[in-house]
Amino acid sequence: MVSRIDAINITARDHESLGAFWQQLLALQEDPDNPNNPGDPVTVFLTEPVAVNFVFQPADEGKEFTPRIHFDLNPVGSTRDEEVERLKGLGATVVADRRRENGSGYVTMSDVDGNEFCVQRSPEEVAAAGH
Repeated sequence: MVSRIDAINITARDHESLGAFWQQLLALQEDPDNPNNPGDPVTVFLTEPVAVNFVFQPADEGKEFTPRIHFDLNPVGSTRDEEVERLKGLGATVVADRRRENGSGYVTMSDVDGNEFCVQRSPEEVAAAGH
């Protein structure tokens, strides 16, 4: 037996603003059959089925441990740099720029509620670079 992810739940200071940010970022559609009770302030979004990689990382030695979920994103139909600019226009901010001279690397960004995520190169960019 196995389990599958049914939903990723994100608690936010301003759930409507954060939901709108991620809706635009991932092209999510609102669920017309929202399973929440009438009057619930929760918004449910749907996305196309996708393959998701799970990365389990050790906590940094000597730092206070804080559980977190962090998304690594690959642009669809654009380059990493174009996606970074688009997301800045949605209200995201750059936390760390880890792009390298050879074109590899990523950009760590923060959403409108301070949650961090990384924007990597698109699969097309990786293929064109040969790595």
